[in-house]
Amino acid sequence: MSDPVSALNGAEFHGLIDVADAGLTGMITLRGNLGAAKAKKAVKAVTGTAVPAVGEVLGSGETATAWMSPDELLLIVPYAEVAQRVAKAETALAGEHAMVVDVSDARAVLTVTGSDAREVMAKLCPVDLSPAAFGKGDFRRTRMAQIPAALWMTESDQFTVICFRSVADYAFALLKVAAQPGSAVGAF
Repeated sequence: MSDPVSALNGAEFHGLIDVADAGLTGMITLRGNLGAAKAKKAVKAVTGTAVPAVGEVLGSGETATAWMSPDELLLIVPYAEVAQRVAKAETALAGEHAMVVDVSDARAVLTVTGSDAREVMAKLCPVDLSPAAFGKGDFRRTRMAQIPAALWMTESDQFTVICFRSVADYAFALLKVAAQPGSAVGAF
């Protein structure tokens, strides 16, 4: 059996901002009635967080819960613990109409860091990323140029971006072009 590798295998770029492959990240999709007591119990058991509000991510570091849609959450956990945490969620959801799926190897995670991170992301995503509209803990599913992506602010100068593994090289290239030194627009 081969060892798992991230989609971008540790790629990094340093320009107007820093773009980096975040490495192997455990991701679990949980679908169901998010208001149900069993769903709330499953989320707490897997990530230690509550069910986030619309457009929110709760948690930090290797463990977080992101709102994806009215009936879907993305549970972010350490990669090595995915199977164990899927089992915890399934146990907590016993008898509930719900779905729990390991999607870790289907996705890529990048970090975008630097004082111009907000500006670089705004070049690529049709989201109001002004400080008044988008801050730490805010989460959006959107498009990044021609691909679907999800993003959130982990710090005032850092975004985490998730995309499908199949378009990870394209996402990385987009970010590199948008982050070329001297390409600041000055919007923020």
